[in-house]
Amino acid sequence: MSAYLIALAGALLFLLLTAQAFVRVGLAGWSVGVAYILYDSALLAFTGRKIGTIARAAPAPLPAGPAPSLGVIIAAHNEAGVLKVTIDHLLAEPHPPELILIADDGSTDDTPAVLKALYGLAPPPLGVMSGPAPAEPRLRWLRLPHGGKARALNQAIPWLDTELVVTIDADTLVDPGALGAMRSAFAAEPALVAATGVLTPICGPSLKGRFFEWFQRYEYVRNFLSRYAWGRVNSLLLVSGAFGAYRRQALLQVGGFDPACLVEDYELIHRLHRHSSERALGWEVAVIGQATARTDAPASFLGFLKQRRRWFGGYLQTQYWNRDMIGNPRFGALGRAHMPVKTLDTLQPIYGITAFGVLVSLLVTGRLFVASAVLGVMLAKVALDLSYHLWSIRLYTRWTGKSEGLGLGMAVLASLLEPFTFQLLRHLGALWGWHAFLTGRETWGWQQRTAIGASVGR
Repeated sequence: MSAYLIALAGALLFLLLTAQAFVRVGLAGWSVGVAYILYDSALLAFTGRKIGTIARAAPAPLPAGPAPSLGVIIAAHNEAGVLKVTIDHLLAEPHPPELILIADDGSTDDTPAVLKALYGLAPPPLGVMSGPAPAEPRLRWLRLPHGGKARALNQAIPWLDTELVVTIDADTLVDPGALGAMRSAFAAEPALVAATGVLTPICGPSLKGRFFEWFQRYEYVRNFLSRYAWGRVNSLLLVSGAFGAYRRQALLQVGGFDPACLVEDYELIHRLHRHSSERALGWEVAVIGQATARTDAPASFLGFLKQRRRWFGGYLQTQYWNRDMIGNPRFGALGRAHMPVKTLDTLQPIYGITAFGVLVSLLVTGRLFVASAVLGVMLAKVALDLSYHLWSIRLYTRWTGKSEGLGLGMAVLASLLEPFTFQLLRHLGALWGWHAFLTGRETWGWQQRTAIGASVGR
């Protein structure tokens, strides 16, 4: 019931505030924009309060006894062009995994030829894991009929006998020491059952690619700091499937990944929280600042919109499936705070696009005095965001040790331009996600790789 009340209240407030544009003069006519800014600022304040004590610490040393064993699954469908660089980065780790399993999801490209030529792996029967690669005994190959990433991961998990399972996308390159940081985190905290690494987007060398990489880098900084903040109250809901680690037994207890969900990594964490709360297990989910990696990100307008359509559609799907957790104190801070916030977040892009539309109408109809007042409010918000942004970049650099592409001048320029460019693009992708959720017209799709081949040495 709480879920419906929160959603209904947000929707009714949206209608009431939008109606002000037709009945009020002055800044009150832009009430929907004021509400949007106040809500976003409140979330910023929460994150800022929680990340204020973040510190760069050397990765915890591995325990004196045996470190937790770790196996990596790379779910890959037609990824022949990027498999080598992804595998080689894993093998070059100071603490490499005990097993790297290629979960080949029905590839029809040159994947067999690549694995044979580079690693000496012969195609195993469908559904059977190969023997060790002659060139690299840690590497194995599991051929599967095409069924999607979640099914490929689920069929690969039983073939691992390691304590930890790490999922790596075929377009993701782990940085040196990332797997060791994961091992250390799980060794230090027995209650930790899932953890996400910190990702940096890479988009290729083209002008368009550099544009998308520029904005997405700052977006990823904010997103991972926000995850850290929610993790401080054990309410983290997203472990990136591109680089996520799990205790194998916890994965098996909750049934693995859900093939019916558009965002199987996001949905899984809800089930882990639910399982822990219902059985009083005290499980925790965290983001590990020293476990960093680079991942191929969309480098075109259509590619970006399609990605955000799937992400937001899957987010709505998962939110609906777990609506009984919203406002439910039985799930602790997750139920009382984070799930209600995520419910309001479903409407945030609608508020944002509408606020921008009202501003455009003010300019078009010549109400320049009111429009200038609106722009003044927006510039005040930009100043607030910029101050937070510059501070958070320092914290992020201290936390992860990563500062590439986060220069001061470009950060200032991004903060000034984002509300009128990239932020609108994100909201458009989210609106498309609403359409996908309501119509059910969304599936997993292949994304063109634009950066992974050129990433070596960057």
